[in-house]
Parts: sequence; structure tokens; C-alpha cells
Amino acid sequence: MRAVVQRVSRARVTVDRGRTSVGDIGPGLCVLVGVTHDDTPERAAKLAERIWNLRIMDDENGVMNRSVAETTRSVLLVSQFTLYGDTSRGRRPSWLAAAPPDVAEPLVEKVADELRRLGADVATGRFRAEMTVELVNDGPVTILLDV
Repeated sequence: MRAVVQRVSRARVTVDRGRTSVGDIGPGLCVLVGVTHDDTPERAAKLAERIWNLRIMDDENGVMNRSVAETTRSVLLVSQFTLYGDTSRGRRPSWLAAAPPDVAEPLVEKVADELRRLGADVATGRFRAEMTVELVNDGPVTILLDV
């Protein structure tokens, strides 16, 4: 599994060309998650734990020394198959490394469920929908995670 984790002061995901908000948070993490063919529920749980404990939130001295678990507890989780786009040849990315929706959806849901089990307030996008993600990257802080 692959994730792009961004520390945000706010984030929101909408569908229906921006008309319907399906998830929004204030300060916390906006996480884009991609799934590949050999990913498992165990990897999904490991990814959730890494996200939960990633120390990229500021402490009282403005140092990235705290996790979202210790601060806002807010996570916006959005599925994004394009994280497995292969651009090594040509001008059009290949999506062959991305898992099909019937494989990816339960694994993204597993990440959300595990984050909730850990104590996160999780908002999500809508799987298989054309979404618009709006965010204010705080820092900016952006981390790539592969598990």
C-alpha cells in the first residue's frame, strides 16, 4: 500500500462536481491511499498504525514531535488509484499496478476502520466517485509512506 500524508489546517472532499461534501476535517492529516495487487488486510492495518503514530504534528515549541494520535485525532482518508501510476515510459501513465476496485475498496475501508479503532476521527471520500479534494497544507508537510 502507498499513502501520501499531508498535514493540513483543513481539508474537504466533495462529489457531484463539488456540490456534495462527503468528508471534511479541521487540523489533522489528509491521507491519499493507493492499493496494489498484493496488498493485504495486514498491510492495511500496518499503514493505519504508521499514519496514526507518524510524528509530523507540531509540539508546543513548533517542532514536529507529535502524532495525530496526540493532537487533533482528525484524518481525512481518500482512495487514490493514481498513486500506482507508472510513468516510466511514454506520456500516458499505466494503471496496471493499481488494484481493481473490488480488491482496493475493502482494503481502504480496513485502513479507515483501523484508524477508528485506534481512536481517530476519520472522514472519507466516496469510493468509485469522481471527487474534488480541497486542502490547506500546513507547513507544508507532505510524507510518502509505503508498506
